[in-house]
Amino acid sequence: MAEITLQGVTKSWDAVHAVKGIGFKVQEGSFAVLLGPSGCGKSTTLRLIAGLDKPSAGRIHIGGRDVTDLPPAQRKIAMVFQSYALFPHLTVRENILFGLRVRKEPAKTFEPRLKRVVDILGMGKLLDRRPSQLSGGQQQRVALGRAIIADTSVCLMDEPLSNLDAQLRQEMRRELRSLQQQLGITMVYVTHDQTEAMSMADQVILLRDGRIEQDCPPAELYAQPASTFAARFIGTPPMNIVPLESTPAGMTIAGTNGPALCSHQTGRLELGVRPEHIRIVERGIVATVAHTEYFGADTVVGVEVGKARLLIRTPGQLRFAPGSAIALAWNESDQYFFDAETGLRRHLAETRVTSRQQL
Repeated sequence: MAEITLQGVTKSWDAVHAVKGIGFKVQEGSFAVLLGPSGCGKSTTLRLIAGLDKPSAGRIHIGGRDVTDLPPAQRKIAMVFQSYALFPHLTVRENILFGLRVRKEPAKTFEPRLKRVVDILGMGKLLDRRPSQLSGGQQQRVALGRAIIADTSVCLMDEPLSNLDAQLRQEMRRELRSLQQQLGITMVYVTHDQTEAMSMADQVILLRDGRIEQDCPPAELYAQPASTFAARFIGTPPMNIVPLESTPAGMTIAGTNGPALCSHQTGRLELGVRPEHIRIVERGIVATVAHTEYFGADTVVGVEVGKARLLIRTPGQLRFAPGSAIALAWNESDQYFFDAETGLRRHLAETRVTSRQQL
């Protein structure tokens, strides 16, 4: 059993509350990502699971055991740090074996376990080198090797790819995911990078100000955001969030004459629609082009609609002069509604308006 469960976990230092009563469960053998901006509490949460910090309140269970009060060495976990934490005076071989020697494990197991790690990570030619003779990706593999050789069922990772360049990060994402699936370990991974979370995770735990904003699979986080924060954090570019106002026909984008996007609702509403779901058409919602950015595979067009600004992501290369008029459309199933006061998503019972124009 390598299931991880947190129940009402809080961590505070005097008046500073880094983690505020969070609870979640990571299933055995799954890849969970703690995602969020800097200062949201994700690294603190990982340190609490590892035993490097002790919670102010709440309980932590790993593999069915209450480990809340246990030191890291008794939690049967491995951890990979952002800095790799390699000993510069030791060879790759000795860096990987260091933990086994410290724990005084049987020396006769060293070589078989080392060979297994080397075969998995393809580091056979690096064993006699020192960290200063390795590239960033190779140093990362050594840190992974040290975690794998511990032969634990839980591995914790704190932004391990942040020091690598973009291309190498992409390669290491695939390797990490493949490695986790191959070994069947339970992995908890901290990052602020949505691409890492969406491409690797079975479960994304999105944190905000020390609390859980949403806990779900990545596809659900993208398709069913629980709040404007979740909607904006996932997606490139992020979801457009625009204010709505009440008109005789229904709720329309503020500053426009329509069409109505839903029937009259109590409270202030905001509309959410992802840039990739907006189409440029011959007839639709009138918009004024503000700028265009070409990225090779697609073009991002910034437009103004009434009092709102939207981004459109469309395939290929498009050229529009600033100030030119275009028409926009999107499917009704691709629009979301949020409470303007709380930021929480509202599921409207009926959004269709009899007098609305066809989007």
